[in-house]
Amino acid sequence: MSSTPKLKEQTQQSSKISNPQLSEAEYVGRQQCVSCHPQQVEQWRGSHHDLAMQEVTDQTVLGDFDNSTFTYYGVTSTFYKKEGKLYVKTDNAQGQLQDFEIKYTFGVTPLQQYLIEFPRGRMQMLNVAWDSRAREEGGQRWFHLYPNENVDHSDALHWTGVFQNWNNMCAECHSTELKKNYDYEKDTYSTTWFEINVSCEACHGPASNHVQWAQDVAKGEQWEGIKNKGLLVTLGDAQNGQWQLGEAQQHASRSVAFDTSKQLQTCARCHSRRAVFSDDYRHGRPLMDTHMPALLTEELYYSDGQIKDEVYVYASFIQSKMYQAGVICSDCHNPHSLQLKVQGNGLCTQCHSAKTFEAQSHHHHPEKSSGAQCINCHMPQTKYMVVDPRADHSMRIPRPDLSDELHSPNACNMCHTKKSNSWAAQAIVQWQGGQQSQPKHYGQILHAARAGQPQADIELAQLILDTNQTGIVRATAMSLLRDYAYPRIEQLLDQVYQDPDSLIRNAVAEYLETVDPSMRVKHAGALLNDPVRAVRMSAARALMETPANLLSREQQKAVQQGINEYLSAQQYNADRPEGRTNLGSFYMTLNSPDKAEGYFKAAIDLGPALAQAYVNLADLYRVQQREQDGEAILRLGLQQSDNTAPIHHALGLLFVRQQKLDAALAELKQAVEQAPDQSRYAYVYGVALQSKGYDAAINYLEKASQRHPGDLNILFTLASYHYENDNPSAAMEYAEKVLVLAPQHRGARQLMMILNR
Repeated sequence: MSSTPKLKEQTQQSSKISNPQLSEAEYVGRQQCVSCHPQQVEQWRGSHHDLAMQEVTDQTVLGDFDNSTFTYYGVTSTFYKKEGKLYVKTDNAQGQLQDFEIKYTFGVTPLQQYLIEFPRGRMQMLNVAWDSRAREEGGQRWFHLYPNENVDHSDALHWTGVFQNWNNMCAECHSTELKKNYDYEKDTYSTTWFEINVSCEACHGPASNHVQWAQDVAKGEQWEGIKNKGLLVTLGDAQNGQWQLGEAQQHASRSVAFDTSKQLQTCARCHSRRAVFSDDYRHGRPLMDTHMPALLTEELYYSDGQIKDEVYVYASFIQSKMYQAGVICSDCHNPHSLQLKVQGNGLCTQCHSAKTFEAQSHHHHPEKSSGAQCINCHMPQTKYMVVDPRADHSMRIPRPDLSDELHSPNACNMCHTKKSNSWAAQAIVQWQGGQQSQPKHYGQILHAARAGQPQADIELAQLILDTNQTGIVRATAMSLLRDYAYPRIEQLLDQVYQDPDSLIRNAVAEYLETVDPSMRVKHAGALLNDPVRAVRMSAARALMETPANLLSREQQKAVQQGINEYLSAQQYNADRPEGRTNLGSFYMTLNSPDKAEGYFKAAIDLGPALAQAYVNLADLYRVQQREQDGEAILRLGLQQSDNTAPIHHALGLLFVRQQKLDAALAELKQAVEQAPDQSRYAYVYGVALQSKGYDAAINYLEKASQRHPGDLNILFTLASYHYENDNPSAAMEYAEKVLVLAPQHRGARQLMMILNR
């Protein structure tokens, strides 16, 4: 909304209302906004936000429903009209052809999807979509979102399954004031929205008090003591600061400092890869009160932070130098039409000197060529959903010298596809006058840590403490430190547990689950009253099993409050197999086995592909001495899950407990072969091999240590086995390796004392 609305002519006499009594803000609808903000509403009309979700009409539906067909792995879907309604005949959850009515459209360009209603309030997203691009661009056709996979009715990604469910996967970001309203006991949804699309109040918040302010101003009454003109949040710069680019400047600077977090976190609510744990969203409150943004995990991003999976901009942008300089979304995008403010390089030269950065001496490509376009080098695109190219908003300098090391793409070779990474790297060296060395990239540190490289923990710690790096990079480093026994961890935690960035505080709280109780109480105890809900929940989980005598009465109360918040978050997500699995684990910790078993079984029913549910249920049966039931559920998991490595591992451990060692070795070996990067699996298999003699175990573990050189369990086990196998020199060699990585390692220190006698 604009800062100066067009109000009706004011009266000559004005009065002041000091600290007016405001009721809780309520949603009023777009029609209340248009009279004062016609320009903004007109810009919004026809935007992706406006057309995010629509009822089916001849005007809103772009797809061909004139008895058109599309065949996918032997299943032919037919799109047709009948009695003024639109239908598709396609495969149902049992693999049989069935007629379904299309109820809503979803999105508009470059593709449009379609929603189908099911019983109990559930809506599902058809994963045959309409390519709405022009025919000459390859559009005007039906296509499947997983064209190279046979996603049949038994697959978790089938359109009738939980991962194509509108209520929990898509709805929040396509409508205004959406409430999911899932009832676990009845397994029903009563999902509601205030407006079907992404309208004014989706971003600006409920506007009833703002409308009251505008009405009072029109009557000549001025409010005092109320911020934001009655809105919950101001998304722009109230001081009207500007980016200024002087004649001699290379980069613009802001005339007035500006808190960018309000706008960025408002956009990030949807334009991020995140987990939602409550729909009690409050505009202007921290995003992590209701949403948990994903870190730069290996599944979602390349090690250097470039986009891999579909991640929706936010975590890329907050890695960027633009973010660090104070750039916000609306500096480049019109916040209402969502269009770029300027096309081409002119968008960038608003803030970067055209004389310098549009010169051939900078981009080293022919003028006006694709290589001379800023975005092609600094914001390369990746296609998602088959037809939707999206730019990487980390706006990085291409580093082809890292591509071979990190297995990551680079903008140079995305265009020069027939050239090697080294060719591109050498070209940049030549442009830089022969300068060979490049600065170390945080991606190299994250990559080394994931590979289990020795002393990677030292570099991780340095990265965590480096305040020149962005919070999401430092938080990711903190999450990876969990795999190491970093010797100076308490000093590190002392420096970061109160960091201003909530991503880092949350990563610290999650890390605290791995440390001893006294350290846990010292740091997690302070985070129990954090202003951000996600951090409080993580701190409470870290202290959940801490002996009560180590906690003050106030801390015990705060732990319970945080646990209640965590429980509410998991109950909110009880319509997903992960949420049900988390609830099962929660009640298992509370020694409520019946509830735990019920949630684990419900998770398997809803998402039979989720391996963790089978593993956790089998572990519950282990505690209850029901190993036969545990074996049965793990074997069921091997049949139904698409990630069987953890299930093979759990089954191997079950056979170890039953002293069926040959069967155990077979299962543990399967786990290692299916997940060779999991050092824990390699370690356990090596220990189990000791049943065949020290030589077999040592031979395997030495190979495993080459793949996982920083794994302390493997190294110390090798030291112990060599000692027990009468090879003291080899035992000392491996004990010394342990102590290099973990100088306070008790077992290695004791072994060295014995060896040095």
